[in-house]
Amino acid sequence: MSEQDKKCQKACGCTRGKLHCTNWLADIPGGYADSDMVEVQFKNTRKGFYKNSAHLDLNIGDLVVVEASPGYDIGRVSLTGALVNLQMRKANIKPGAEIRRIYRKAKPMDEDKYRESCAKETETMIRARKIAEDLGLHMKIGDVEYQGDGTKAIFYYIADERVDFRQLIKVLAENFRIRIEMKQIGARQEAGRIGGIGPCGRPLCCSSWMTNFMTVATSAARFQDISLNPQKLAGQCAKLKCCLNFEVDAYVESAKRLPPKDVRLETADGTYFHFKTDIFKREITYSTDKSQAVNLVTISAERAFEVIAINKQGEKPLSLHPDGKIPEKDKRGAHDILDEGGLTRFG
Repeated sequence: MSEQDKKCQKACGCTRGKLHCTNWLADIPGGYADSDMVEVQFKNTRKGFYKNSAHLDLNIGDLVVVEASPGYDIGRVSLTGALVNLQMRKANIKPGAEIRRIYRKAKPMDEDKYRESCAKETETMIRARKIAEDLGLHMKIGDVEYQGDGTKAIFYYIADERVDFRQLIKVLAENFRIRIEMKQIGARQEAGRIGGIGPCGRPLCCSSWMTNFMTVATSAARFQDISLNPQKLAGQCAKLKCCLNFEVDAYVESAKRLPPKDVRLETADGTYFHFKTDIFKREITYSTDKSQAVNLVTISAERAFEVIAINKQGEKPLSLHPDGKIPEKDKRGAHDILDEGGLTRFG
């Protein structure tokens, strides 16, 4: 851990989260890493880029007061130097965009007001949920974030359909006497905010390192020969698990180098149909019955291509195995694959 990371952890008690970015340009001499732009992180996953027009001596972890609309907001410096310009380019912020300023380092009075605002967030969220329910709105308010000066709050909500929350904004403004901003998020973003432990035993990917969420389709499970069980394929957000996309490209590319599943292999002792495939071992198991496991034979993909080429010439090999000898593991008749999960299978 670098010195700047240690300072940040000591100042704000944070650890390396998914928004962490190491300033690897900090030790370059000659003023190359100097920049007036500063990256400021707020609650959860919200970040902003601000100009240090007052040339304050800022370090990672410092609590600063920044310009907002209206009033001011309070956040922690998460990155300084020339690397901020690269982060702005990554965030698609155009060069001519309006950049707000950093007013000053937070004073004790600012910190007290900031803590008071944060302390009201949970109570505000519970009351807002009740108000939305009374108004008959089909939405769920998942989080509330107060602005540093306490004059504005962002209400994060999820909804399956379009919601007309104009009346809700009026009621919330009357009850809390603040400016209201509604921001819709998806179920995956909500799971990332709440966090948790996945079935793999590790923290959820969406809360630990993922910042962009890709669409997950059931075809990703089919390519990997995963059972289409909704209870096992769904994550804590009730959507398909993001990790289904992690290896699907490798499976698709490997499957392109294997024989098609609908091809029959003709031999002198019978016709064989595709039963299952081990993509990474490049081994294919064939059965003499189209619907169940009968006389299973496992051969390599190369041997399968050889048999297909022989069949195209109008000929049939004596056996699927190149030497005609049947391995001991293939010398078995029809069996029920459910027996493989029985308690006595190791007996």
